[in-house]
Amino acid sequence: MKIGIYVGSFNPVHKGHIKIVNYLLDNNILDKIIIIATGNYWNKQDLIDINRRISMLKKYENDKIIIDTKYNNLKYTYMVMSHIKKDYPDDTLYLVLGADNIINFDKWMNYKELLTYNLIILNRNNIDIKYYLDKLNKKNNYIICNNLPNINISSSEIRTNIINKDYKKLSSLLDKKIIDYILKYRFSYYKEIHRG
Repeated sequence: MKIGIYVGSFNPVHKGHIKIVNYLLDNNILDKIIIIATGNYWNKQDLIDINRRISMLKKYENDKIIIDTKYNNLKYTYMVMSHIKKDYPDDTLYLVLGADNIINFDKWMNYKELLTYNLIILNRNNIDIKYYLDKLNKKNNYIICNNLPNINISSSEIRTNIINKDYKKLSSLLDKKIIDYILKYRFSYYKEIHRG
């Protein structure tokens, strides 16, 4: 079985994330995807509590989309991949990356170990992915996805629209169930929306 490992902050999970997941599954590039929300290792500002981010991701879980709750505390991606490899010894693992990540991939902790895995690289902004793969001496075991749906969403844009109560714009960025969840729990991340 081909299993993708999709690691990120998902702060919060938005339509762009889900478009990527559905694209990889619908086009039979992967059979399953494990989504792993990361902890706040680098003291990012305005990062939603890990349990809240996992709860939002869980709203998308099904037999092909697995939301991890075991490895969120691991600091580096190579650690995540090593653990998952032990969990799925008979499956083929693919690390899912945005093209922007491949530019500075050699700065990642133990990046040479990560290069031993299969990679799926999601092309954005017409980055010359092959150029960077050649620099990394990654000659095979990768897939470049050039036909992704248009995705241009940022967490800061989401924050701005919540603070400004621009629900029309927000609905183009987040699914309703995620908007409802954020408003229900009134994250301190979005506290300005509740001033009144």
